[in-house]
Amino acid sequence: MLSEKLGHILDKPLAPLARALPVHPNLVTILGMLIASSSAVILPKSLFLGGLAILAGGACDLLDGIIARVNGKKTDFGAFLDSTLDRVADGFIFFGLAWRFLLQGEHVALLTTVLALIASLVISYARARAEAVGSSCRVGIMERPERILLIALGCITTYIWPAVLIVAALSWATVVQRILHVRKQLA
Repeated sequence: MLSEKLGHILDKPLAPLARALPVHPNLVTILGMLIASSSAVILPKSLFLGGLAILAGGACDLLDGIIARVNGKKTDFGAFLDSTLDRVADGFIFFGLAWRFLLQGEHVALLTTVLALIASLVISYARARAEAVGSSCRVGIMERPERILLIALGCITTYIWPAVLIVAALSWATVVQRILHVRKQLA
């Protein structure tokens, strides 16, 4: 949803920075995944620091695409690597939250976190599978940028339980939206 609405709006203002960075976009992709994934061990100890790690990883995820487009380094492999490592980072983020909820004995929050993780994986799988059968599938109210932003803000503000609940509910709604969308396209 955010990606569709905002598109590449930050390309122009961040182009000078992207040109000045002497780094390959795939390296920024890997760095972003490592930073976001570090939240798995940070979140059980500090929601605030874990939220900052998630935001920093998200910033790298935004910047890698801009670097690739601005410097003419956009490749199919880069897109594949970015998408794959996004799933890795998401898994570690949700793992860190689940670990935190487990340590606190918050079993309903733990279960909701697992449901949010499953939905986030299915959302991206549905799109990839739809595209493999010749359908477009860029619909949904809760894609990765919205999930990452909401989880990070939930951590930073300590309202993580409501954030996870919203992410889980809207992610499953997005799964249903995508299934119905592809069914209509392929009918």
